[in-house]
Amino acid sequence: MRKSHPVRRVMLATAATVSGVVLLLSLKPASDPASASAAAPPAAAAQESPQGGSGGAQASDKARTVTGDAAQTPYGAVRVRLTVSGGKITKAEAVEAPKGPTSDEKTALAVPRLNQAALATQSADIDSVSGATYTSTGYKKSLQSALDQVKKGAAGGSSGVAQARTVTGKAEQTPYGAVQVRVTLSGKKITKAEAVQAPKGPTSDDKTALAVPRLNQAAVASGSADIDSVSGATYTSTGYKKSLQSALDQAG
Repeated sequence: MRKSHPVRRVMLATAATVSGVVLLLSLKPASDPASASAAAPPAAAAQESPQGGSGGAQASDKARTVTGDAAQTPYGAVRVRLTVSGGKITKAEAVEAPKGPTSDEKTALAVPRLNQAALATQSADIDSVSGATYTSTGYKKSLQSALDQVKKGAAGGSSGVAQARTVTGKAEQTPYGAVQVRVTLSGKKITKAEAVQAPKGPTSDDKTALAVPRLNQAAVASGSADIDSVSGATYTSTGYKKSLQSALDQAG
């Protein structure tokens, strides 16, 4: 057997190495991987989306502002402004209130409490602030006028919602004066009750102030005239219930 020459083996090996290098060079990508990744945008950037846009978020109920009528008091006018969103009071404020040496302290005491009460009850059926009766009464009247505007707007702008209506019962006479009740209803439900007349005088004022707010609350809670009398104010309670029933009879 003939043995291959060592020089020939070396030349073959060198040729094979050169061929391999040429092949590797022909397979190299046209651009450098580092430069290619720098040119391409990051994956995270492609996934970002705008925040707070109207396209991806459901529109919320638009807040609106309603200002009640100015209610006059012996010390000046009271006018209430409400901010309403989705049929709910979100803010209450007095844009007018009595001013002066006698009134400033009472206004500063009463108005913040009345604002809070309006938010808490979502109605004008709120307690007066002791020592600020005139301001409280004016506030509640202006608040009610603002709420009436809200109800009218809601009834006109939405379908399928029962329209609120107000019915006043007959004036019922008692030994100390007449009692007359007015109710606001939505559908068949009493949403508000108030005494537009009640006994007045040195003997009656305290009893009326004690009984009427309780009777109002009881009427709303029960949805009927089947409510308990207030102890110590039997005549007022009896007259209230009779007038309330006559209002409900009218409502049907």
